[in-house]
Amino acid sequence: MYLSRNIDQELTVWRQEQQGKPLLIRGARQVGKTTAVRHLAEQFNHFLEVNFEEQRQVHVLFEGDLDPRQLCENLSLLYNVPIQPGNTLLFFDEIQACLPAISALRFFYEKYPELHVIAAGSLLEFALADLPSFGVGRVRSVFVYPLSFNEFLQANGENQLLDAKKKAAPGNPLLEPIHQKLIGLLKRFLVLGGMPEVIAAYVQDRNLVRCGQVLDDLITSLRSDFAKYRKNVPFLRISEIFDSVVQQAGGKFVYAKAHSESNHKQIKEAVDLLILAGWVIPVTHTSANGLPLGAESDAKKRKLNLLDTGIFQRILGLNIADILFENETDVINKGAIAEQYAGLEMLKAGSCFRTEPLYFWHREAKSSNAEVDYVVQHGEQIIPIEIKSGRQGSMQSLHLFLEEKKAPYGIRFSLENFSAYDKIKVYPLYAVSDWMGRANGK
Repeated sequence: MYLSRNIDQELTVWRQEQQGKPLLIRGARQVGKTTAVRHLAEQFNHFLEVNFEEQRQVHVLFEGDLDPRQLCENLSLLYNVPIQPGNTLLFFDEIQACLPAISALRFFYEKYPELHVIAAGSLLEFALADLPSFGVGRVRSVFVYPLSFNEFLQANGENQLLDAKKKAAPGNPLLEPIHQKLIGLLKRFLVLGGMPEVIAAYVQDRNLVRCGQVLDDLITSLRSDFAKYRKNVPFLRISEIFDSVVQQAGGKFVYAKAHSESNHKQIKEAVDLLILAGWVIPVTHTSANGLPLGAESDAKKRKLNLLDTGIFQRILGLNIADILFENETDVINKGAIAEQYAGLEMLKAGSCFRTEPLYFWHREAKSSNAEVDYVVQHGEQIIPIEIKSGRQGSMQSLHLFLEEKKAPYGIRFSLENFSAYDKIKVYPLYAVSDWMGRANGK
């Protein structure tokens, strides 16, 4: 079954362009890149999908000149599919397996812009790191993540609930029964995560045991991919660092805790590979004294989030019943899930055409030790964000940030209904993407 994605709208807009840039669909393995392209293909009369990993014989076509019209003529003959501008979608999948094909994308824009061309790959970022200027200004990148909570609601047919949630605000809270229904759905989403295969399995039969098996399969596949990352980094080393990222979630990543037999350089290289693969999302410390936030960031102080909460809880072995049925979720591991979920929702709510870095703020002083989970730019303002996995909790760090940085207001995401306390606006955790959308002008 196909799950409707927000990216579908952007792909449809691109399809309607008479002349446009080739699209490069980027994202971690199994997040739905290929499926979204195949769904778009239903709008075309013809669809030619070339998988460079499975169909090695096609590589020879890209060994000579990269003239796009000649390439299309040869591809049409090889696959017996007509390639006609406006009628055909040409899709290069697993394009990282054929570097000349990546280089060819720029020529489609320069010499054949009327043809719709899309490329994607599960380990694409590694190839792009070796081709840093393959098509600057000539190829449009589109970034895909696992499903957001809003997409999860859509997949479950909760469109009315989604509309009501988007209209709510601190001055217009939801009725308590509706709020509680959303909290229940959110907890289920935290357990499942947003990987399309898992959500599709859940929508089909609501069987959490089966969904757990799908997650196990995804984790096994993910670990198998570690061997493909880099030949000079041992497979087991990457796997061990990956597990350490999970164990250290919620706090600053400490390299010394990652692996006793590895030095700092080796651990850092493994972390960088996991980030490049898209499975680990860094959250970097910023002093937040001005814009841009990255001007005063410190890459040595980073938290590391996992791309999916379902995979996170499965690896960590959390008790699903605790998350689903407890009234409060303030256990430290569950708190880490809430913080990771919020960061992921922020990324998913942003533009699909670029990736925005995540930042946090930490103040260490003899008389005060304060931390704000996320700091974001809203127009010309810096807004601090606190994540609470329950309904209670001090807001001292938020107040300290507001006073010290002269921020106009702060945001608190928790299990509370929409409300406000002086300069702090309270939103439920299920509304992270809604607030981010408003902050981004959506």
